[in-house]
Amino acid sequence: MALACIADTVVTLTDEAQLDTFMANYVEDVEHRQPLFVLSGGSNVLLPAQLNATVLQPQMRGINVTAQTDSYVDIEVMAGENWHDLVMHTVAQGWYGLENLALIPGLTGAAPVQNIGAYGVQLEDSLQYVRAYHLPTQTWHQLTAADCEFGYRDSLFKRHPNTWLISRVGFRLHTDATKVLASYGDVQTVAQSYAKQQGRKQPAPADVMHAIIDIRQQKLPDPKQLPNCGSFFQNPIIPQAQFTALQARYPAIVGYAMPEAKMKVAAGWLIEQASLKGGGIAPIITHQQQALVLTNHAPYQATQDDVAAAQRYIADVVYQNFTIQLSREPVWVNADGSIGYDEHEV
Repeated sequence: MALACIADTVVTLTDEAQLDTFMANYVEDVEHRQPLFVLSGGSNVLLPAQLNATVLQPQMRGINVTAQTDSYVDIEVMAGENWHDLVMHTVAQGWYGLENLALIPGLTGAAPVQNIGAYGVQLEDSLQYVRAYHLPTQTWHQLTAADCEFGYRDSLFKRHPNTWLISRVGFRLHTDATKVLASYGDVQTVAQSYAKQQGRKQPAPADVMHAIIDIRQQKLPDPKQLPNCGSFFQNPIIPQAQFTALQARYPAIVGYAMPEAKMKVAAGWLIEQASLKGGGIAPIITHQQQALVLTNHAPYQATQDDVAAAQRYIADVVYQNFTIQLSREPVWVNADGSIGYDEHEV
């Protein structure tokens, strides 16, 4: 979001042994010890002007195959690997399962925190384990997917911020090129076009990946050109009965069935129908092509307060129209490095 921020101390970690050494010294230095703040690529955070904390940045690199059969391949990816580059690499190798998550910004180590998801796929679908350091007890752990307690855009790590530092992530990917998920939005049509160009009757994972890249580039502004942190609001999950009542009033409402008689509603559709596409409170406004994205038109001048004002305004208007409360997706960081996830905290 290009909010200017200065931290007191930044520690860049290029291997796990560095963390062991740093933490041993940190525990002993009681007099000068600051709160710890774990920061990955920074693409999904809203930072304060001054961060009075010691920032730990996992930058370990490497992708290793740990097991392989005719039907699947297991890989271990270090936390500092760029996520989109990883997706491109796996598809090029014939390892599939991550293609729907193409062009999501950030680094691999942060992906489990948010349980990133797009176009019908979530990270937990392929994740096997996470190796992470538990900061309070200074111990390493290998957590299974079940241990991570994944939910929609949620995880154990997100609910306990600055407690875990993820150093590597294990994935199981399949090798069946006919196994694709292309049912969301325009993906099927665009992927089919790619397949036809390659002489295929049905889309392959590479076709789906390139289709999603095209769609995202058309709908989402490049953060380097227009600062943003992608989808700003989560798609709200409401009871089926509430969705049915809204559908009677708004037949075009976009929703997806969820377990336990609930529906996931497209937050972008709600914002657009509330006439807020291109709206907000300057300099933070929604993008003209994608109402779900808040953009910063005053890079390194706008503040957290500006973002909070625009968020409140948009959420209030949507609630007045649909009686649905929107929740923020990016992480709000307080001056001491603590986290405020609930939009009402800002």
